[in-house]
Amino acid sequence: MERKLSARQVQMIALGGTIGVGLFMGSTSTIKWTGPSVLIAYIVAGAFLYLIMRALGEMLYVDPDTGSFAKYASEYIHPVWGYLTAWSNIFQYVVVGVSEMIAIGGYMQFWWPHLPGWLPGVVAVLFLCLANVASVKMFGELEFWFALIKVLTIVLFIILGLGVIIFGFGNHGQPIGFSNLWKCGFFTGGVTGFIFALSIVLTSYQGIELIGVTAGEAEDPQHTLVKAIHSTLYRILIFYVGAIFVILCIYPWNQLSSVGSPFVQTFAKIGITSAASIINFVVLTAALSGTNSGIYSASRMAYRLADEHELPKAYKKLNRHGVPAYSVIAISLGIFIGVILNAIAPLFFKNSGNAFVIVYSSSTLPGMIPWFVILVSQLRFRKAHPELLKDHPFKMPLSPWSNYITIVFLAITLAFMFFNPETRVSLTVGLVFLAIMAGVYFTKFAKNDHN
Repeated sequence: MERKLSARQVQMIALGGTIGVGLFMGSTSTIKWTGPSVLIAYIVAGAFLYLIMRALGEMLYVDPDTGSFAKYASEYIHPVWGYLTAWSNIFQYVVVGVSEMIAIGGYMQFWWPHLPGWLPGVVAVLFLCLANVASVKMFGELEFWFALIKVLTIVLFIILGLGVIIFGFGNHGQPIGFSNLWKCGFFTGGVTGFIFALSIVLTSYQGIELIGVTAGEAEDPQHTLVKAIHSTLYRILIFYVGAIFVILCIYPWNQLSSVGSPFVQTFAKIGITSAASIINFVVLTAALSGTNSGIYSASRMAYRLADEHELPKAYKKLNRHGVPAYSVIAISLGIFIGVILNAIAPLFFKNSGNAFVIVYSSSTLPGMIPWFVILVSQLRFRKAHPELLKDHPFKMPLSPWSNYITIVFLAITLAFMFFNPETRVSLTVGLVFLAIMAGVYFTKFAKNDHN
């Protein structure tokens, strides 16, 4: 493959992977579980995610390869974990891609109410497929601009929001102040509500490890990846914690469900009359960004599986631009079929809506597999290569204790997801998927590993 992703593009890909539609559309659902203390949930989850990225960075610095964490899983844990990590990534991004493409239909109907809901998604997936097949540089450039739109919107939102809070802009010159943070309670759902919220917060951070997939195609990978990982923590603090802090100061947390999108309402409050159209456009680009990076990531994992002889060798074949075109087309086709199935299912099954919601949310557990794998691989990496750590400039802080604490944190969050009726089914679907894929591996490929 060709190293065509510039430092500028990798930085924005890392950013785009962190900021999804979840922040613009789903922030109110995390707030309902635990009230303003959700800010602590975002900070705590963000700190642990930073440690995961540092563990990944320690290995990437020595071995920046395509599909990195799947490779490390095979090398340092067991080949079945490399297989499960790659398939988890593919499953996660096809499912997320389908949901984003279906959502695009709704966003476009905001402007053209009579447009068939499935049509924009189909057109978008074809466009993103062609862009990804064209070259990795084209993917990087698209992702750069998609991410830039999201970043600028959130920065503008925070600046305008602080204007409302401190100077009373759009509120007849009366500063709103910070009292909404504690006026209606801070820890409103107790410990249980807080940990339930943590599981949803963690889901919104999924995709942050995408930078590990870009390693094999980044220019000057050591410098680029170190810079991108170092900036993970402050990106999370500014974009997630900053935006949600502003929302919670302006609106009492228990009235948010009646507000609609806090982003739209805040822009409208300042007097930006086209606020709804602006946010609709931003959410549209956020959905395109999520699917664009999903096609990229999942296709590189398919390439990795083909390299290990666990998928047909056609998936490994590169076109003249150094892109695994067959893999890109296969992943895009998976998303395309999902969009079409969503459109025709209600014609045959009356309650198909619920089934699709379960399938979409079932990507939560597969999306967390890379995090566990990164933490365990890095422990084994240290044991296998003590000589590489002597002059290593980018070591994981406080390892191995930081690894153990992060693993326990992720495990507790998953356990609470099982106790929460709203997340139990999706977690079970994820477990069933992993069990099936492990079964496939041991019946078809395990013998090859012993030879």
